[in-house]
Amino acid sequence: MILTEPLPSSVFLGHVERCLAVAGQDGFVTAYLEMIAGLGADQVMVFAYTPDHASCLMARNFRQARLGPRLASDYLDGWFRQDPLFNQVLAQKPGQVEVVRIDPQASPMRADYRARFYDAPGLGGKLAVVAAGARLRLIINLYRRALQDWTLSDPVLPILGRLALLHFETREAGGVPDALMALSERERAVCLGVLAGKKAEVIANDLGVAPTSVVTYRRRAYDKLGISSRGELFAICRS
Repeated sequence: MILTEPLPSSVFLGHVERCLAVAGQDGFVTAYLEMIAGLGADQVMVFAYTPDHASCLMARNFRQARLGPRLASDYLDGWFRQDPLFNQVLAQKPGQVEVVRIDPQASPMRADYRARFYDAPGLGGKLAVVAAGARLRLIINLYRRALQDWTLSDPVLPILGRLALLHFETREAGGVPDALMALSERERAVCLGVLAGKKAEVIANDLGVAPTSVVTYRRRAYDKLGISSRGELFAICRS
C-alpha cells in the first residue's frame, strides 16, 4: 500500500488506537512501526534536535534491515547539520506540525549529503513530518524509492507527528535508549548488558539463563535492530 491510496479508516483508526493505548510505554515503538509499515514506507527515521545535537529515536529500513541504523549512525556524526530541515525544526513553534516533501534533486542540499543519504541507499525522496512539542523538536522521515508515489494531502501524516510527540514527551526516562523499545524484555536486557560492557556469561548470570540463551537473545535483538555488531549497537543507542 502506498500513500496515494489512503488507508481505510478502520485500519488507520485501529493503528492510532493501538499507539494511543501504549503511548509513553515500551510497546509504542512496535505499534508505531507497524503503522509506518502499513503506509508502505521503505524506511523511517525519527530524530530529536537541539541547536548542537541530534539523537535517534527510531530507525528502520523495511527492505534492507541493516541500512536504517547505519544511515542513522552516519547522520548523527555531524551530518544532521547539513539536513535542509535542521534550521526549520529548531524554529518550529510548540504545537506546530508541518509536512514537507523533499525531492533530493530539487532540494538545496550539498552534493555529498545527497550522495550519502539518498543516492547510495537508493532512496528517491521523503516526506518529513516536522513536529514541535513543549520539550522536543522532532522530524519523522518517511522514505520511498519513488517520490512520485507520495502525496502531501494524506491526513495520516500530521497525526504521525503528534503521536510521536505524545509518546516521546510523556515517556518516563528510565535509562533505556529509545532505539531498544521495539525489543522484547529479555532482548532489551541483553542489549543493555552489552552496552554496559558485560560479557555473555555475566549477562546470563544476571538474567538467570544459560549463556547460549544470551547469544540467542542478542542475535534476535540485532536482527530486529538491523545491526550486526556491538559497535553498531553503541552507535544507534547514543543519546
